[in-house]
Amino acid sequence: MIRHLLVVGAQRCGTTYLHTLLDGHPQVTMARPANPEPKVFVSEELTRRGAEWYRETYFAHAEDEVLLGEKSTSYLEDPEAPARAAGMLGEVHVIAILRDPVRRAISNWRFSTDNGLETRSLETALTENLAGPRPWDPERTSVSPFAYLERGRYLDYLVPWLTAFPATSHVLFLEELLQDPHTVDGLWPALGLSPDLAPPGHDETVNASPGEPPVLAPELLGTLRTYFEKSNQALSAHLGRELPW
Repeated sequence: MIRHLLVVGAQRCGTTYLHTLLDGHPQVTMARPANPEPKVFVSEELTRRGAEWYRETYFAHAEDEVLLGEKSTSYLEDPEAPARAAGMLGEVHVIAILRDPVRRAISNWRFSTDNGLETRSLETALTENLAGPRPWDPERTSVSPFAYLERGRYLDYLVPWLTAFPATSHVLFLEELLQDPHTVDGLWPALGLSPDLAPPGHDETVNASPGEPPVLAPELLGTLRTYFEKSNQALSAHLGRELPW
């Protein structure tokens, strides 16, 4: 029986790092090409093409692996994506990897700037984002490149996935994986994979922006911590555990 895995986000939280770990397990094969991300389940038209098309398009290279996986960070922001995935594939394993939302916002700004999507300074972009969303061009990106703060209210985006796949959803934290690479060891049996065949974890991210991240002014940093306080509390309560930031 073919089983499927979706790494759904969040953006700039180590999803490429996680993709690398998963693809290194001999019982897993990840979709190819990995870039651009498949993003199948943000599209009603693509979803209607069916499971056979999906496997032939992204997993023609698969051999005897037991789990077919893909990473598309846009999935986390589409509340209809879980139903589309379930309709095509049935039960799937879902993984979300999260990080300190302030650090995530800074990384998102750096990524948008590096890719020519953002021209504002970091503090201007974040301050203006506190006032509300900024218009963006959906012809250029599948989700807003300017949702630096909204995107860090993780539980708002997780609930549709956790509701659709309550028994097969997994939430990881980048900080824990980097502090102790063995943190990922518990993931393998949860996915029905052999821990003995797992690749070693490592303590470096993949696809990170070069150089040291910019430092926010204390006043803005405090404002952002307050902005995320209730969201962090709700996430912690929902998951039943302390957050590592």
